[in-house]
Amino acid sequence: MDPLDSTGGGLFDGAFGVFFALFGIVFVAILIFTVVVAVKRYSAVKRAGYDPLTVDAQLVTRAMDSELLRPADAATPAAGPAPRTIESRLAELDDLFARGVISADERAAARADILKG
Repeated sequence: MDPLDSTGGGLFDGAFGVFFALFGIVFVAILIFTVVVAVKRYSAVKRAGYDPLTVDAQLVTRAMDSELLRPADAATPAAGPAPRTIESRLAELDDLFARGVISADERAAARADILKG
């Protein structure tokens, strides 16, 4: 049987031909989709001001230089709530004394510590 014979039984007859055509169509569709996505990503990265070929390295460098990722050390205090004012600390101390939570001696010692700084 000759594969190029047009009388039937050729290589692209029947189900194989349909499968081959569907495979070709799907392959071309995936290829087009991949190119479209790549072009969109390229233009978005370019608009953001990055080099599209090195954007991953640029973003990693920026993240590593970020203050949020910098480890806290003894020289730099950790970010936390703002220090309370002397007035608010004294007011809390007076409130604790008024509610009977602390004694007069404890209040006097704590006031002295607060006023010392």
